[in-house]
Amino acid sequence: MARGGINRAVVQQARQALIARGEHPSIDAIRIELGNTGSKTTIHRYLKELEALAPSPQAQGPALSEQLGALVQQLAEQLEVEAQAELHAAQSAFAEQRQQLETQLQVAQQALAAAHQQAEVQASALAAESERLQATTASLQAEQLRNASLNQSLGELQVRLTDKDEHLRSLEEKHRHARDALEHYRAASREQREQEQRRHEGQVQQLQVELRQLQQSLVVRQDELTRLHRDNERAQGEQRHALAQLALRDELLEQRDAQIEGLRSMLAQVQGASDELRRHTAQQAQRLEQRQSLCTEQARQLERLQNELTQQHNALRESREECAQLRARGEQRAEE
Repeated sequence: MARGGINRAVVQQARQALIARGEHPSIDAIRIELGNTGSKTTIHRYLKELEALAPSPQAQGPALSEQLGALVQQLAEQLEVEAQAELHAAQSAFAEQRQQLETQLQVAQQALAAAHQQAEVQASALAAESERLQATTASLQAEQLRNASLNQSLGELQVRLTDKDEHLRSLEEKHRHARDALEHYRAASREQREQEQRRHEGQVQQLQVELRQLQQSLVVRQDELTRLHRDNERAQGEQRHALAQLALRDELLEQRDAQIEGLRSMLAQVQGASDELRRHTAQQAQRLEQRQSLCTEQARQLERLQNELTQQHNALRESREECAQLRARGEQRAEE
């Protein structure tokens, strides 16, 4: 349909003006002459009407070139009309495709929002894992303090064992002096004290046997203390290894925090890393429980050793008292 102001008379005036200037009156030329107004289809229709009405100056026999020119003009105008129709169809297809792309864009934006929400949930889960790791670190520090206390107790026991060794050497020295005194007294009064001297020698030998047994028991206790000390060092090594693993996991958490911004492409990897971290944390907690059980067992063994040392100390004191009584009897007999 022609736009407002476009009719056959206007098209005819534009056509005549182009012909007067020696230009070919094509559809585009007429449309430009009209100020780029009017539909090409309407202009084409008006041109065909004007060509049908216009008298031909050479109606008797138009030249072949003019007929070919008219044919070419007609084909060109028809091609232009068809191109215009194809353009409208392409525009419609483009509008439909654009609508589809906008729909896909909305779906992608919704998926992106869901991914951001999932990323926030994952960040909260990672924060909770970090808090649990901090609690585990605190437990390890408490365990280290307990091990330090055990080491101090072991050192005190070793000092006490050293004191006991010195005391045993002192007792042996006293026993040696007592034997020398008894030998001298036996030489002076061999005939009168022979029976008592034999009994005294038997008691001294029994005391020596008891002393050797006590020394062997102390050696065994010393070996046990050495083994406990080695077990404690091994537990400390395991704790240092656990601290190194915790530091490595802290570094891994920092790397994962830095990778959260690219979460759309790495959500699956972060989930797998989080599962692995939970498994390692559970294993670490189990190892901590095992070390606590080991430390408790070591404490019980130390308490048992202390009780045995106390019993040995009482036995040594009783032996010393018996030696003192024997020496007092010897001196009393000597005075008699």
